[in-house]
Amino acid sequence: MLRTLSLQLHSAVTGSYVSGTYSVVFVNCPNEQIAREIARAVLDKKLAASVNILPKASSLYFWNGEIEEATEILLLIKTKTSKVHVLSGYIRLVHPFEIPEVFSLPVDQGDVRYFKWLEEGMEED
Repeated sequence: MLRTLSLQLHSAVTGSYVSGTYSVVFVNCPNEQIAREIARAVLDKKLAASVNILPKASSLYFWNGEIEEATEILLLIKTKTSKVHVLSGYIRLVHPFEIPEVFSLPVDQGDVRYFKWLEEGMEED
C-alpha cells in the first residue's frame, strides 16, 4: 500500500511514469458472451479502464491428470496495479470456471498520455 502511494505521488509530481503502476490482467473465458459480460462488469465497477476481447484462443492444459483442448476467449484487462487484487477476486466470483485463469503482469513502459487516460477511466464518479 505504501509503495502504491509513493508511486502515485512520484508520477503526479514528476509527470513521468513509474514502472509497475499499471498492470495487464489476463483472463480466459469459455465464450464471447461471458467475456463481454465480465468485461462490461469490470468497467462498470471501475476496476479497469480498458478491456480487449481476443477471439478464439486455442488452449491446451492439464485438467484432472489429462491433457484437454478448448477454444477460449482471452481478455486483456488494463488496470492499476493497486486494483489487481480486488479485480481478481471479483472475476473469481463471477467466472464460470472452477479455477479461472487470472494473472497479471506489471507494465514496465508506455505512453504517459495513455496512462493518464487509464487513470481517468478508473476515477470514481
